[in-house]
Amino acid sequence: MARLILTFDYLAEGAHKCADVVDCVVAFRCNFVWGKLKSNDSLKTLFSQRPAKRVFEHWTEGLEGRSLTATEIRNLGLIEFCEGFDAIELWADPAPNTQLQLIWLLDHLRFHTSVTSRLRLVQSARIDNHRPEDWIAQRPRAVSIHADDLALAATAWAAWRAPTPVEWFNLLSQDLSPLPQLRNTIIALLEELPGRTTGLGATEMRMLELLASGYVHPYDLFPKYERPNERITYGFWEAGNLLDGLARSAQPAVSGLTEGPFDGAMHVSNERLTRYENSTLALTDLGNAILAGADDFGRHNPIHRWWGGTELTNDCLWRWDSANRRLVAP
Repeated sequence: MARLILTFDYLAEGAHKCADVVDCVVAFRCNFVWGKLKSNDSLKTLFSQRPAKRVFEHWTEGLEGRSLTATEIRNLGLIEFCEGFDAIELWADPAPNTQLQLIWLLDHLRFHTSVTSRLRLVQSARIDNHRPEDWIAQRPRAVSIHADDLALAATAWAAWRAPTPVEWFNLLSQDLSPLPQLRNTIIALLEELPGRTTGLGATEMRMLELLASGYVHPYDLFPKYERPNERITYGFWEAGNLLDGLARSAQPAVSGLTEGPFDGAMHVSNERLTRYENSTLALTDLGNAILAGADDFGRHNPIHRWWGGTELTNDCLWRWDSANRRLVAP
C-alpha cells in the first residue's frame, strides 16, 4: 500500500526520510505568521502543475520519495499526485505557523473527496531535539478528516486573511474541537497584536522581560527549544526582525545591538555575525517604562507590519487586551 506523508517542517520531513517508513514525503514551508499574505490566486499556483522553469515556491520543492522522477511529477498538480497513493497522513505540530499551513491546506483539499477520503491527521509533538525514530514512535493516533474539520479550516483560513482581527477573534466562540490545536493558535496570534498599554506583542515583551532578568546577548532572547523564551509563535528570522525593531527604531527600547539589520547579508559575513552575537544589550529608559506598563512603544515609534490580512499602522492599530482577553479597535 503506497503511503504519503504531508508535513510542514524540514525537521519533520527529515525525520520521516531517516526513518524510511513511507513511500513519499511532501513538506510545505510557507510562512503565514509574518509579512503580507500572498493572494489566493498566487497560493493556488503552488498546488498547480510544475512549471517548466524551476521555482522554489511550488509543492514539488518539498517532494522526496522512492523512485520518483521529475518527469513523473512535472505534469501533476498536488491533487492528482495525492490520488496516486492509498493512504495519506497529514502531520502537524502545535506551532502557530504549522497550524496556519494546516488550515490553508485543508481549505484547498476540501472539495477533492478523492483525496480527503483517504486523508488522516496526526497532531504530532514538536520534533525539536528528538531522534527521528523516537519522535515518530510517540505519534498520537491518526484521525480521519471529516466535513466538520474541513469547514472549520475554511472558516479559520478566511478569518486569518480578513482585513481586521475581528473574525479571527470570533473563532474563539465557536466549537474548535475538530482541530484541537487551533484554539491555542488563535490565542497565541492574538497575543502578538500590539498590547493595549505597551504597543508591543507578546514575543517582544518576553524579550524585554528576559533582558531585564540578565539575558543580555541577542540569541538569549530568541525563542528556541530549551531556552528561556518559550514562545513558539515566531521562528529565527522573525525573532531577529522583532529585536531589530526594538533596538533600531527611532526611540529604541533596547540598546547595545552593534550589528544589523538581521538579514541574509549579515549572515554571510562572519565578522558581522560575530559582532551581532557578541552584542551586550540593555533596556533603555523607554524599555524599562514599557516593561513597567508606564509607556507605549507606538507613541514614540512608527508601526507598520502585517498580522495575517490586517495591516497594522499607528493610525490603524488593533490592540490586544491580555488581561481581559479582548480586542481593542483603533
